[in-house]
Amino acid sequence: MSKGNGHPFSWAAIINGYNAAAMASCPFSAIPEYLGERAYPEDFIQGARVTHVWTQNPVLSRHVAEASLIETVVERPEDMMGAVDAVLLARDDAENHRRFAEPFLRAGIPIYVDKPLALSRGEAEALFAMAASERHLFSCTALRYAAELVPGAEQLARIGRVRMVDAWVPKYWDTYAVHAIEPVLQIFPDLSKVRSHNLAIVGGTHQLNVVAENGMVGRFTSTGDAMSPIGYRILGDSGYLDLVFRDSFSAFKAALIRFLAVVRGQATNIDRRETLDVVEFIQLGRRS
Repeated sequence: MSKGNGHPFSWAAIINGYNAAAMASCPFSAIPEYLGERAYPEDFIQGARVTHVWTQNPVLSRHVAEASLIETVVERPEDMMGAVDAVLLARDDAENHRRFAEPFLRAGIPIYVDKPLALSRGEAEALFAMAASERHLFSCTALRYAAELVPGAEQLARIGRVRMVDAWVPKYWDTYAVHAIEPVLQIFPDLSKVRSHNLAIVGGTHQLNVVAENGMVGRFTSTGDAMSPIGYRILGDSGYLDLVFRDSFSAFKAALIRFLAVVRGQATNIDRRETLDVVEFIQLGRRS
């Protein structure tokens, strides 16, 4: 489990349901809050179970297991092999993703790698090269499935030709910039065709500015310790549109459903080129 990331609690609970008393002491207070707003079982994922858990701390592992109704705590990640159909690598320290994902990829076990997949294109390509097929490695920010971050056709028509997208996230570039980059590139893929870029880093704040080949401008900011919503503003000739992320449960649920469908052969995976474009933007925002 990586610092500041509660996904082992939340992802497992969205699939398994949860023990409200144990979840109340989860160190991420937002998780029991948004779980408590949903009805079980109808709002939760059906037809799958999280059956095994590992973290680097056995006490923490037992807490996750109790809170998210997981049957088995293992001493090593590899102890899950032979007992599971797929793996959730629910940690966002991308520098450790290869270390944890490689044994499962080499064994042909599908894995959902938490965001961001990697901090450099080369590392992302190395991970993809380990996957036995397109369905064996899934990775994204769940915010690509957040309905509130997808502009409607009528909304876009009202603001006219899009000239600029200004996106922002709190916290730190390596772990949170993906929440701004991936949803924006999904809507405006031409931004990934970068003509020029520049980067400003002041303390813990990173701001990446890009100009696309078509002239569109993108600005991506992680604010470090300063408070910020997650969202973006689309600026057009006739107006602007603000989109702000609000619903963690629905986004996580949608991403998990997509992963399960990919594993089962019921849906196509995210195009690897899209993921590599996202990683390239993350890499651009790390250079001084």
